[in-house]
Amino acid sequence: MAEYTARTLWQRQPHEAFTDQRYSRRHLLQFDGGLEVPGSSSPHSVPLPYSDPAAVDPEEALVASVSSCHMLWFLSLAAKAGLIVDDYRDDASGTMARNAEGRMAITVITLRPAARFAGTAPSAEALQHLHHRAHEECYIANSVKAEVRCEPKIEA
Repeated sequence: MAEYTARTLWQRQPHEAFTDQRYSRRHLLQFDGGLEVPGSSSPHSVPLPYSDPAAVDPEEALVASVSSCHMLWFLSLAAKAGLIVDDYRDDASGTMARNAEGRMAITVITLRPAARFAGTAPSAEALQHLHHRAHEECYIANSVKAEVRCEPKIEA
């Protein structure tokens, strides 16, 4: 069993009353490798100037996490199949809506991966199979309640 850690740091600014809901949601996310990423609430949830649109919000971090995990599994499976991936891109998105319990949640995550290969590219059927296997193996997709969709882009 493995354990993964992250630290989230936030501090109220002295001029902010806090109880009036007029405080900055900007915070810092620290990861075990030393990377620090600015975080904030989404401007879709908390209006400006209390959200920072330049920072990573939890909703987009969840989408990015699913996308990253899927990509890492896809690359591993492609390499095991003897395929050489030259580059990979995924324009992933997440939809916020009410879930079956009536709560606001990311209810659908849609992956749109596109990979280019050196040499002969796999057939569309083989590519779909690789993405299906990557989705089945993805730890993050297996961890969330949201439906995770994969809609790969097939490029020449």
